[in-house]
Amino acid sequence: MEQIPILRDLAIISIVGVLVVLVLGRVRLPVVAGLLLAGAFIGPTGFGLLSDAHRIQSLAEIGVVLLLFGIGLEFSLERLRQIAKTVTIGGSLQVGLTILASALCARLAGQPLSRGILFGFLFALSSTALVLRTLAERGEVDAPHGRFIVGALIFQDLCVVPMVLVIPILAGKSGGDPARDLLLALGKAALLVLVTVVVARSLVPRFFALVDRARSRELFLMAVLGICLATAFFTSLAGLSLALGAFLAGILLAGSEYAHRAIGDVLPLRHAFTSLFFVSLGMLLDARVLIEKPLSVGLYLAAFVLGKGFIATLSALSMRFPARVAWLAGVGLAQFGEFGFVLATLAERNGLITPSEDRALLAAGVLSMMITPLAMHLAPRVRAGEKILKPLERLLGARGIDEPMPEHSALSEHVIIVGYGVAGKMLGRALAETSVPYLVLELNAETVRAAREAGEPVYYADVTSPEALASARVEHAAALVLLINDPEATRRAVAAAKQSAPKIPVLVRAHYIAADRALTELGAEEVVFEELEAGLEMIARVLRRRGIPRNVIIERVNVARRESKGLFVRKQTLQRPTLADLPELGELKVETFLVRRGSFAYGRSPLELDLRRKTGASLVAIRRGGSLCEDVTASAPFREDDVLYLVGKLVAIESAVRLLDEGD
Repeated sequence: MEQIPILRDLAIISIVGVLVVLVLGRVRLPVVAGLLLAGAFIGPTGFGLLSDAHRIQSLAEIGVVLLLFGIGLEFSLERLRQIAKTVTIGGSLQVGLTILASALCARLAGQPLSRGILFGFLFALSSTALVLRTLAERGEVDAPHGRFIVGALIFQDLCVVPMVLVIPILAGKSGGDPARDLLLALGKAALLVLVTVVVARSLVPRFFALVDRARSRELFLMAVLGICLATAFFTSLAGLSLALGAFLAGILLAGSEYAHRAIGDVLPLRHAFTSLFFVSLGMLLDARVLIEKPLSVGLYLAAFVLGKGFIATLSALSMRFPARVAWLAGVGLAQFGEFGFVLATLAERNGLITPSEDRALLAAGVLSMMITPLAMHLAPRVRAGEKILKPLERLLGARGIDEPMPEHSALSEHVIIVGYGVAGKMLGRALAETSVPYLVLELNAETVRAAREAGEPVYYADVTSPEALASARVEHAAALVLLINDPEATRRAVAAAKQSAPKIPVLVRAHYIAADRALTELGAEEVVFEELEAGLEMIARVLRRRGIPRNVIIERVNVARRESKGLFVRKQTLQRPTLADLPELGELKVETFLVRRGSFAYGRSPLELDLRRKTGASLVAIRRGGSLCEDVTASAPFREDDVLYLVGKLVAIESAVRLLDEGD
């Protein structure tokens, strides 16, 4: 019957967690904040529904392991290499400056240097599980501030081993040679991690190939969990955190063909166990300390939120990130870390802090964790933080454009691409091949460096900055295309572009249809939805596999596209109707065709081709020498570089294009 207490605990956690999250969901507050609050409600110093937080801590640790494993699965070694500079430089700046600031404050307050260094350790660590979960929920892991945060968190986890070893030295209780012990422990940790990586990379693909042959979902799930937990366990033997080991396991599996299947199988378990972790953290809040020592808790909380946040922001600015990215990175790292609980307990045992200080520190730490999801939710909308950082941005050289663009000083009628991921590269290549001038603004320094070395017109810039837009000559541009992963930055970029150049067409990629209303109200002319386009593509592919005729597929896709327009409300302005707005002309399309010397249409006249009779499409205009010729002479032959404008149904347009190009 020993299972009964844990079952009761899980039932209470589930019911209270659901109720609290539902209430907070009504006001659009983050789920993680609700789970932490639920833990505080049911904990020993809350309503006392659960008196022993230790009973669920093992399950909560599994949640952290699965959370970091899942994030690692979505990360890959290649992406880890891309943020290597952030891990080493950004992480060392954030951790080093935090320890230095804490040590200086301790000396100024007349405290021993050892206590200053200890508090530097405690303040330097952030909550990997909490922050990565929040970034993943907001789709910001790949955003510039997300990459900086991930890099800093990885470095912090790597610092845990030396911190644990240094605490007894700070207390003067280390036997033997402290430097030798530290180097030996670090060497053992590095060797064990290296062996784990080599073994996992060489054996994991063969192991999963063997498992896959069994065609058993249960066996595959057990294999995934086995790899995850075993890797985490072996890295923990080296003194590293379980979370870092699980993250490493996910990265190793991410490069294999089994990664996506593993994500699908682990995801439900990950969410369930991770929720337990956040509830267990909330239970650690000792409400009595808030009453007994409000000043101490307040000072610790200010150190976490303001002091640590400022240092993290300064670290990002030092790496030449713009003010906005640095501000969001600082907010994201401004909390206590889950491994800080272990360090605080160890410090108390070694006499570096008193039990009273430990309780106040932990209370402030839990409060900082509760604040973080809400702060990360609100930070993109708070511009005051960026404005305060602008002087520091200029002082540290973190400008919007990394270098001047003299070669573009007279550029006009160009396309400005924002974001140089897969879509940005595809668009840039297409524009280059069609001789359309363009430039790219990107906030990933490594991407910019690689693109510049390849001769691409890519510049390090923050598109939300009016100065960056002015440098890119937005007022003379033909279009602005936004292909970035940060929703709030996208909205602000649209607003900034329309303020600088009200007439510029702005085209936006958005993840979800729900984003359309805000973007169109800000002035975006075209919004392309990944959610919608993926759905339309799936309609076409599934119907094609079922043998449905091509014209029927096109018809169904068009119907689905039109129906999707009703899912959201566009801004109400009186506009001229387009073909798509008229039901009787809804299927008519407008297409263009460039006449080349090798085209069938070259040297032939509209009369000879007889497009209308042969294909059903109509030739309505010709662009020749940069001007539009609406009065098409039937007997005049087409010339090289003529652009023909065709109108008709999609099938007719396709037939006309084939006739003009190949003569079929």
